[in-house]
Amino acid sequence: MCGRFTQAYTWAEVEAYLNLLGPPRNLRPRYNIAPTTTIDVLRREEGGRLLVPMRWGLVPSWWKKPLKELPATFNARAETVAEKPMFRTAFKSRRCIIPASGFFEWTGRAGGKIPHYFSRVDGRPLAFAGLWESWRDLEAADTVLSATIIVGPANSWMTSFHDRMPILLAPAHFDEWLSGPDPTALLTPPPDDFLREWLVSTRVNRSGVGDDDPTMIDQISNPNSFGPDL
Repeated sequence: MCGRFTQAYTWAEVEAYLNLLGPPRNLRPRYNIAPTTTIDVLRREEGGRLLVPMRWGLVPSWWKKPLKELPATFNARAETVAEKPMFRTAFKSRRCIIPASGFFEWTGRAGGKIPHYFSRVDGRPLAFAGLWESWRDLEAADTVLSATIIVGPANSWMTSFHDRMPILLAPAHFDEWLSGPDPTALLTPPPDDFLREWLVSTRVNRSGVGDDDPTMIDQISNPNSFGPDL
């Protein structure tokens, strides 16, 4: 799964990588993004690729209940995304790319979870395969744009830490993912040498802590220095 990640890049970095449409703007770096908060999402529009703020946790257009009753939809499983009612319509026509600087996974048992940070070996941004939706909140008379990250089986290297991981897209596949007729073949793990990993502070274990703090992704070499698990 992918339950926490980072978006800490400059406009120049993400614009060059994703070939974005629109004038440059300041982007707020974030180091502990949790579900239901607002994230940067790339979607394809008539004029090109646009970076749009969306809720992390997809709300299908047909949802009739209050938002608080929505089940967890911040991840969609690659194996079933084309068939599950929550995601199948978006998979057909509303695919997106969610840029990231890295993501977190945990090892160890409950009460002593140790967080690991994963990013590209070359330091460039990551491109998560995602889906987006537009939902009308009748209670608030507002339109909510939302997105989910697609996750699949881990590659051999990642299985040392977790059995699943985000689907990561290569630039050569961006157009096919965003507008191709059937991008199912892209729902595969990256090569084993694509990512790097290091240990970080257990402060990241608590959602809402340190989202603006770049030290959240600092490497920690001594597990005993983590302090109590939060």
